Amino acid sequence: MSERQALVVRGGWEGHHPVEATDHFIPHLEANGFSVRVEDSPKVYAESDYMAGVDLIVQCMTMSTIEKDELAGLTRAVESGTGIAGWHGGIADSYRNSSDYLQLIGGQFACHPPKAAEERTGEQSDYFIPYRVEITAPNHPIMEGIADFDLVTEQYWVLSDEYNTVLATTTVGKHEWEPWHRPITSPAIWTRDWGKGRVFVCTPGHDMNVVRNQNVTTIIERGMLWASR
Repeated sequence: MSERQALVVRGGWEGHHPVEATDHFIPHLEANGFSVRVEDSPKVYAESDYMAGVDLIVQCMTMSTIEKDELAGLTRAVESGTGIAGWHGGIADSYRNSSDYLQLIGGQFACHPPKAAEERTGEQSDYFIPYRVEITAPNHPIMEGIADFDLVTEQYWVLSDEYNTVLATTTVGKHEWEPWHRPITSPAIWTRDWGKGRVFVCTPGHDMNVVRNQNVTTIIERGMLWASR
């Protein structure tokens, strides 16, 4: 039997450690029968002959931009059965210039609430707050055996729609220094069916401390395999 083909597309903002984070998961893919190709831009999405044979895209590309032919190649591949999986800003804060990409993925990073003003130091850690990931689909194969868990990192407020299958949520609190008036519950982990393809998104994953969290690692490893053709 021929190997399955996985494409890792990584880059964008370096604060999310796209190389180290994806390197963390490549051995898992190889151990599960994937041949892995790594690219540092979405240009590969426009290679239609190649993309037709890709079983899984793992995208870790925070912000950045995508050209029309690249986006067309990506959406065509997913609609034809290629899976796409990712975590944090590498998938939920990519290609802000494209509403079609946002529709494909099913959620867009809106903000990560900060600490109180007197606790901030001007570093990334200003946005590292304690929060809980609450499992809403414990019987889904990605979430089996995983209970609610706590993290101290960026908490994503996500703009999303009801087409997602939400596997876990997180509730952004309300504090006196914030302009919103009540707590907001956002999807933290979700899947989405698109044509013949599958989409998997895990919003925890800001840095390697979070990626290496056993719950987060397990969820992402399972999510990649679930999404694959």
